[in-house]
Amino acid sequence: MAISKDTPQTPSKNYGWIVTAAGTAALLALGVLYAWSVFKANIPAEWGWADSQKSLPYSVACVVFSVMTMVGARLLGKYGPRVVVSLGGILAGGGVILSSLSTSPWFFTLAFGVLLGSGIGFVYASASPTALRWFPASKTGLISGIVVAGFGMGSAWVAPLARSLMETIGLQSTMLYMGIGMMVVVIGFAQLLKFPPADFVPDGNTTVKAAASEETNFSTGQTARTWQFYLIWLAFAFGSGAGLMVIGNLASIVKEQVGLPAISAIAVTALAFGNGGGRIVYGMLSDKFGRKAMLTTAFLTQALLVLVLSFTVQGSSLANVPMLIILVVLVGANYGANLAVFPAITKDYFGQKNFAMNYGIVYTAWGLGGFMLSQLAGAIKDATGSYTNAYFLSSGMLVIAAIMMVMLKSPQPKMKAVPAPAAAD
Repeated sequence: MAISKDTPQTPSKNYGWIVTAAGTAALLALGVLYAWSVFKANIPAEWGWADSQKSLPYSVACVVFSVMTMVGARLLGKYGPRVVVSLGGILAGGGVILSSLSTSPWFFTLAFGVLLGSGIGFVYASASPTALRWFPASKTGLISGIVVAGFGMGSAWVAPLARSLMETIGLQSTMLYMGIGMMVVVIGFAQLLKFPPADFVPDGNTTVKAAASEETNFSTGQTARTWQFYLIWLAFAFGSGAGLMVIGNLASIVKEQVGLPAISAIAVTALAFGNGGGRIVYGMLSDKFGRKAMLTTAFLTQALLVLVLSFTVQGSSLANVPMLIILVVLVGANYGANLAVFPAITKDYFGQKNFAMNYGIVYTAWGLGGFMLSQLAGAIKDATGSYTNAYFLSSGMLVIAAIMMVMLKSPQPKMKAVPAPAAAD
């Protein structure tokens, strides 16, 4: 019997949890992207960067990351997760290492934005699709949430470590050592990633569809021709963009808007825990209550939180440490819902067979949303001296995203489920 790429000869059904843990750990090592606001706040004034230039490496990394998930998804099917994730570790670590060699915003953008973004895209495109192959559809939201929680929580360790290192050895040396560490860790965990064999049946698959010939697995071209794809894409861009705007500027918001610079790293860490935890919780709840309901809830809640953040300024009753920490944790949690539930709804709507590629094109919305709002927020800050108008804009976009979710309907044909044949002992 032929064995698929990176597949063990006698896989255990429990091996899926090893794959899930390895994918989560690899993404956890790449948390430098979500900690960009800490690096941004420590760019020396003598480098002469404008605020919009300080957002550029992060913004470009978001775009490249999302685009390269499509490339990574294509390579995943050809070479398997071990090779693609290892390559991602080399690119990501190399990008951060090269960033340590220059003070130019354009070189930083090329190294941090393009190389790091490409590496993260390769790892991200491989981790969730590989893990999901080991589990039944009833755990799609949970597994997706666990894996991507690693990336969301990455800044929980990067932010305090980076801030501590920058105080002693400076920004550039910090990036050098962190880049080396990222490369080693990601390549190491990549060796544990494997596909199950083609005939593998996950525990918990208790039903099959009555007419297997009617089951629809959309190709990438077919997916892009459905109106559901465009609604999902826009909602993802709006929902993720609002969260990325806050994430990319959080250290500056805490320092300049709220007037609490001493807790900027703590705020970034708190947001990371909210981000990671929200992915798991929303993913798990979406398995029980539905993808649309959870996304609608997350969008409307986030719209309110962003408005509250706009009023959290020096001198207000909201500008205190406990309130700020609670606020950023909730912002992170509702942003995290996007990264757990959108892959799950993509799999539900367009099928498992081409999931990696289909989610790759859906995920470009994340990059565009992040680039658009993080750059716009920087430009608004340069022009007006505050992020207030950016908050109002992102809140409105979140309400529109919630309306889109209410309008959304699955393109899958409705079929009756019947008992699956009993698995052999």
